[in-house]
Amino acid sequence: MTIKWRGGAAVGLAAALTLAACGQQAAPSTSAPSAAATATPAARGAGGELKILYWQAVTALNTHHSQGTKDYDGGRLVLEPLAAMGPDGKPVAALAADVPTIANGGVSKDLTTVTWKLKSGVKWSDGSDFTSADVVFTYNYVTNKDTAATDANTYDNVKTVEAVDKTTVKVTYKAPNPNFYEAFVTGYGNIIQEKQYKDFIGAKAKDGPKIPVGTGPYKVNEFKPNDVVTYVINDSYRDPAKPFFKTVQFKGGGDATSSARAVFQTGESDYSWNLQVEATVLKPMIDASESKGVFVSALSPNVERILINRSNPASSLGDKRGEPDQAHPFLSDLKVRQALAMAIDRKPIADLYGGGLTGEATCNIVTGTPDIFSKNTAGMSVCKFDLAAANKLLDDAGATKGADGKRSYKGVPMKILYQTTVNPLRQKEQEIVKNGWSQLGIDVELKSVNAGVFFGTDGNDTAAKFFSDVEMFTNGAESPDPTNYLSGWTSAEIKTKAGNWSGNNYERWSNKDYDALFAQLKAEGDPAKRNDLAIKMNDLLVQDVVVIPLVARKSPTSGVSKLLKGIKANPWDSEMWNIADWTK
Repeated sequence: MTIKWRGGAAVGLAAALTLAACGQQAAPSTSAPSAAATATPAARGAGGELKILYWQAVTALNTHHSQGTKDYDGGRLVLEPLAAMGPDGKPVAALAADVPTIANGGVSKDLTTVTWKLKSGVKWSDGSDFTSADVVFTYNYVTNKDTAATDANTYDNVKTVEAVDKTTVKVTYKAPNPNFYEAFVTGYGNIIQEKQYKDFIGAKAKDGPKIPVGTGPYKVNEFKPNDVVTYVINDSYRDPAKPFFKTVQFKGGGDATSSARAVFQTGESDYSWNLQVEATVLKPMIDASESKGVFVSALSPNVERILINRSNPASSLGDKRGEPDQAHPFLSDLKVRQALAMAIDRKPIADLYGGGLTGEATCNIVTGTPDIFSKNTAGMSVCKFDLAAANKLLDDAGATKGADGKRSYKGVPMKILYQTTVNPLRQKEQEIVKNGWSQLGIDVELKSVNAGVFFGTDGNDTAAKFFSDVEMFTNGAESPDPTNYLSGWTSAEIKTKAGNWSGNNYERWSNKDYDALFAQLKAEGDPAKRNDLAIKMNDLLVQDVVVIPLVARKSPTSGVSKLLKGIKANPWDSEMWNIADWTK
């Protein structure tokens, strides 16, 4: 988590979707270099074992309970949406027979309805028929509040989902929706089988099957959460010539550096994900003449950021710990948050990413598409490294220094617990940030959590519970239209214990102006005005220091065996989006 998703086509907000709706081509995404061209035809199962290595292990295969990208990717071999989001930011039919557009009549001219025609003859891996009833059930499952689905916000704008017949589904939005591919597209729209989950909807979802029946090219052979998933071919898969690989091992754990070595140096891995490795270590592996792999990347909207907790994470609060009505003792003060932002030097952090190899410095939380990239943040004081000004802000806030040089705020020692995942590069980021904050007189404790735990659901060290003062991870939009992504800071998405910590508002931030801008964004159909609204929302998040953006990351940043073919770097969807096409 990274949390969820990635992005990067050079198109404006809503522009790619509007072009797709009219049957036109959107601008292509940037990816360099690609591992291979289109896969060559091959017989089903002709390949041996495909070895995929993720240093964040899968914890959930029913992706509607995903705790991170690694869960969406692990689940994508089995579960599919009606349409994927392709590398160019345009939908690609998956379970749908084709992509509905205004031109073909699938999208109503008033943008209130989308009618999906499903592929005929699609079977679940248990041999039963896939029908429109499964799509309707998935909607009911995900939108049931007690199910606590992590991607429920994808359907916030949906009024009804109806089965017109066995192979036709009609989605009706509550109002004209310029983001009409919002529902059932990308991994957020994965369809689950009604027969398997009908008795596990709502509060019973927590006891539901851990291994889903799917329509994808593979089915699960064995699942060890936080360790490994093994897959075998789904004999009921609709394409008789695919997939090529007989089995797949989706191994988790380790670290990004060892993952890089496994693909570039030893060849033990065919595909190593998310190589968040210091550039001085990664680049020599990529460039070595004996390298066994190639580096695959694309421009994306993914941002490495620091989240600021507005709630009080103190364990002494018991069941009220981390609840939004328990204000943080000093991070609730804007001047304190501004000081923290101004005490971070982004340059040495960006240098860790090779100054562009895998990412570059940013102060925007919305990135990836030029039309929604704010130029206003360049002039904001919170985006400039200035220790003197940061210290003055704390003085003005009444945060006094003791004889030991440590500050207190209204009698409360200013001690920050700063958590992130175990990753050598991230630990260096932490040290850079700590150095700046320490010069303000703030005591900083660094905490590194195993990624499987951090992006899991068990224990108190999860990102969702956020029982620390600040935490750091990467996240980004899943489509050229960032509506779903920006919804993550609305008041409706605030995480609570009663809601099983399932919302996307980790920071417990509530702002009526932001909520109003988001409501406008959902209703606005003019692309230029939507771009302007997205920029305003970005600026509000940055100015109020809800998050501190650090690095605009490329995604994917993966290592791929030189023997592996069919890889198409996709910044908008799961890296496993076209795994049925992979060959050697």
